[in-house]
Parts: sequence; C-alpha cells; structure tokens
Amino acid sequence: MKDMENIPARMAEIGATAKATAAELAFASAERKHAALIAAAEAVWARRREIVEANAGDLAYGAEKGLSPAMMDRLMLDEARIRGIVEGLRSVAGQADPVGAVMAEWDMPSGLHIQRVRTPLGVIGVIYESRPNVTADAGALCLKSGNAVILRGGSESFHSSRAIHACLVDGLRAAGLPETAIQLVPTRDRAAVSEMLRMVAHIDVIVPRGGKGLVGLVQKEARVPVFAHLEGICHVYADGDADLAKARAVVLNAKTRRTGICGAAECLLIDRAFHAKHGPVLIEDLVKAGVEVRTEGALLDVPGTVPAGPEDFGREFLDMIIAAKLVDGVDAAIAHIRHYGSQHTEAILTENDATAARFFERLDSAILMRNASTQFADGGEFGMGAEIGIATGKLHARGPVGAEQLTSFKYLVTGDGTVRK
Repeated sequence: MKDMENIPARMAEIGATAKATAAELAFASAERKHAALIAAAEAVWARRREIVEANAGDLAYGAEKGLSPAMMDRLMLDEARIRGIVEGLRSVAGQADPVGAVMAEWDMPSGLHIQRVRTPLGVIGVIYESRPNVTADAGALCLKSGNAVILRGGSESFHSSRAIHACLVDGLRAAGLPETAIQLVPTRDRAAVSEMLRMVAHIDVIVPRGGKGLVGLVQKEARVPVFAHLEGICHVYADGDADLAKARAVVLNAKTRRTGICGAAECLLIDRAFHAKHGPVLIEDLVKAGVEVRTEGALLDVPGTVPAGPEDFGREFLDMIIAAKLVDGVDAAIAHIRHYGSQHTEAILTENDATAARFFERLDSAILMRNASTQFADGGEFGMGAEIGIATGKLHARGPVGAEQLTSFKYLVTGDGTVRK
C-alpha cells in the first residue's frame, strides 16, 4: 500500500474508528475473544509460507539499510518462530479474561456494597521496531483485555506485520468481532508516529517497543500517557558464594542466547571473592563463545578481552559485546547497578540467602532474579502468554505488560434506596 497522502486526516479516521470500536469491545464476551484468537492462530499457521515470503522482503530491505546482525535476527521469521507466534496466540486465548474480574469487594455501614472490577483502558497505540511478532503479541493482548489497538510497526517489518495483521483480522471476522478492533497503520512514513503521539482524543495510552531512539522520542513528544522502558541495561552479579556450574551456565545464556532482546545481559559484575576462588572462568567462557568482553583491571589479563571505556558501563549493546568488572561484594554491585542500570532486569548468582535478600531488597528494578538468566525477562516466560513490552516506570504497569496490565478498574456501588446522612 502506498503511503497515505493526507496522514493527519487518515490517522484521525483510524483513531475515531478505534474509539468507537473500543466501546463495543469493552463488553465483548470472553468466548468471542477466545474464538478470535484461536482462529487467528490457525490463520497464522495456515498462511505461514505467505508470512515467510513477506518477511523475505523485509530482510532484503533491512540488509539494504545496513541493519546489524542482532537487528536482522530480531526481524527474521522462520517456521519455528511462526510456531512460537501461534503458541503465543493460543496461550493468550487460554488465559482467564481479565475484564470484569472483581479485584476487591466490601460492605459499608451505610448499607452500600462496593466492588472494584477490572475494565479496559480503551484504545492502545503500539509503536514498535523490527520485531514483527509484536504485531501478534500486541494485537492478542489488547483484544484479550477488551481494548482496541492501533499498531504502527517499524519500516523494516512492514510486509511481515501486514501479513500477520491479516491473520488477526481473519480471526476477528471468524468470531463475529469488529475487524477494526486491531488496526495497522498502513504507511512507513514517520509522520504517522508523530500524529499518534498527539491523538489525545482517541488514544488512551501509547506503548513504544524498540530502541533508545524510538522510546526517547516517544517519551519526549507524546501528549498521550506512555508505558515505556528506555533501555534494557541488564546486569548479572556473580557473588562470592555463587555455585560455579550455575554461574557459568547462566552468564553464557544471559549474554549469548539472543543478544538483540531487551533481556540480554549487558554487564557482568564479578565479586573479587568469586574471582579469587575461580579465576576469570566466566570471562574465558564468554570470549570462547565469541563475545567481545570490554573490561578493566585484572580482567584485562584474560586473552581476547579489550579495554572498557567509560561509555561501556550503562550501555545497551544488543550485540555479542558485554562490559565486565570486578566489584567488592554485593553492596558495590548494588551501587554500580543503581548508577548505571535502567531498572529493567538484574540477576544475582549466589547460594547465600541473606545476600540474595539484600540484593532483592535494595534494588528497585522491575525484575530481579536469583540464579536465573536475564533472558527469562519475558511475558511468555512469566505465564502471560505474551507481552506488549517491559515497563520500567512505576505508575500503573511495571515489568512484563500482559493482558491484566492493560486494564484499569472502576467501582460498582450498590445500595437499596440508600441516602447519605
């Protein structure tokens, strides 16, 4: 589809349609939403060759733009990843419907019975880069939570996103739900993003999912409320009481399983006590795996390492690169993370319960882990089926944003001719 000639007018039309649809979706039955997601999953699998062909066009476009290997990995779809999309849609479908759930209820001496129940947010705008699976994840979660959604995928994933979106529309149609419940902005033009950020009359919240440049732009320019994380600067701290085998497995997985995701480890902190016991084995493992380790001090003695610059700590590499340094115990690790972290995900490797408790208590990142890879910072791995992003702010939603986090609440108050004295 060619870029829209009058983007402000077209975006206003999309927004008005979403607003009207949201009012209808707010009371759509759980059964219809479930049916729509199952039908969408079946459509994705049935049309997987079509999706892969569309993705091939996006990969060619990405290569022409000179995307990094990590970004190309984010963009790529194969049959295994499409199967993951299908499983994600089915998982979200199988979850309990959050809309209308009673969060709390109580009686007052006045005779009033009060319930606090979950209700959709309304219209959600999702702006994302590269990863075409976000089209399915965001569409599914917004539908499950009774919200209309406007999706604006990255220019790199334009064709893949359109192919996946068509499957979501198939699902809506099959279940008798409005096809406008999930709309995809049909242009690569960045002016559409600027319009979305100003659509306060139509959009209730914006969720940006992408790199620092995109999220920073959204946070700077949005007039609509934003759920965002700026960066995934994830730390792993190997404590003096860490189990060596566990530490080696977790560190390698946290960095190398997929380097281009926000849960990838970007900084390794090693307690001097661990180093005294086990030497530089964690660094050696990373170098052997092909990771460029940027470090300082005694760790530079490890063959294959390179000197770290000041800018390497507090940096999201999204590549086979990691910063590393020695620290004097858990408090020094905590101080480093507080200074350089982005409040996304941090992991401690230790067998000492008191040290782990101190790490958990004194850090305020959205996700804290013990003896587990930061690559588990994912809504699917948290049992949410999928996620629309990882929120690092402290208002409304924090951590993986699933269907439940895409609801607000309202109070239902029942009396019996009750009047206030």
